[in-house]
Amino acid sequence: MQTLQQGFIVEETERKNSILEILSDKYCRVIIESIMYKPKSVMEITMETQIPMSTTYRKIQILHDSKLLKTSGTITDDGKKLFLYKSKVRGIQSVFKDGKTEVELIPNN
Repeated sequence: MQTLQQGFIVEETERKNSILEILSDKYCRVIIESIMYKPKSVMEITMETQIPMSTTYRKIQILHDSKLLKTSGTITDDGKKLFLYKSKVRGIQSVFKDGKTEVELIPNN
């Protein structure tokens, strides 16, 4: 398997399955692409991708639970919490061979 850069193989079956589900979800893929190079708020992601805000929040939660996001936060001038999200992965490679599935995560440095 050719790699983009040094990655690591996901060993745990449950995590591997959740990553494969994320790969099959078009909204998750679009969100990961949107936050690959710059941290963004849910509002910024929603405006850029045209994904409904409620869907964006749901998909962000799925990505967070799968440990594919970095979350940072700040407090705005008017005292509200603002969370920014950035992808921890630059790429995901999957191979199915001889009845086994291999999933490799390429980190977003």
